[in-house]
Amino acid sequence: MAEPVRLSKLMSERGLCSRREADSYIEKGLVFVDGKRVSELGTKVDPDCAIRLDAAANARQAERGTIVVHKPVGYVSAQAEPGYQPAVALIRPETLWQDGRAARAFHPTHLKGLAPAGRLDIDSTGLLVLTQDGRIAKQLIGDESEVEKEYLVRVEGALDERGLVLLNHGLSLDGRKLRPARVAWQNADQLRFILKEGRKRQIRRMCELVGLKVVGLKRVRIGRVRLGDLPPGQWRYLRSDEHF
Repeated sequence: MAEPVRLSKLMSERGLCSRREADSYIEKGLVFVDGKRVSELGTKVDPDCAIRLDAAANARQAERGTIVVHKPVGYVSAQAEPGYQPAVALIRPETLWQDGRAARAFHPTHLKGLAPAGRLDIDSTGLLVLTQDGRIAKQLIGDESEVEKEYLVRVEGALDERGLVLLNHGLSLDGRKLRPARVAWQNADQLRFILKEGRKRQIRRMCELVGLKVVGLKRVRIGRVRLGDLPPGQWRYLRSDEHF
């Protein structure tokens, strides 16, 4: 028989919500295990049990917003740093992109608990996801995430065939091998990177290892969501028909 596991951990692993959200739902009696309500924090359950959220918890999940923003150079992804603002500072009514397909109207509550699902360096630009939904955060930045991130990277320097092979697979950072990537020339001075991980300053460090210097980096896609025509410094809500 399998060892019991914490209910909140199992809920997170199954993508029902984040562990913090799971604890909140359990405490409020909004979780059912094998048909029985569970309201005690720290409860351990069979890893093969059936878990169901109360309708109230499902409604709360549906209300959680996700935002995509075109981060300009000079903004940090998360916490503010001296002299620099966090990307969440861009989320204001006047910077909501009016493309005729607005998913919902802006409300200040949409900023509560809004956090970046992945990083984008201060000197990089492009698509950044901010979300209130722990399920989306886990999908995009969890250790087992299979969601692709696509970048256009302008470089200086010479790259031979061996270097290109290494960029695709064979490099290590901080003593750990990188997962296989897809890297190819987009044009004479620009590479296209497609990764399934996001180590700190990963692309810049990868390029340094093969003798290249990055002079411009732009993220254009996360999973099936593209940056498209979203202007720098503006944002929009993730639409109900969009999924990563």
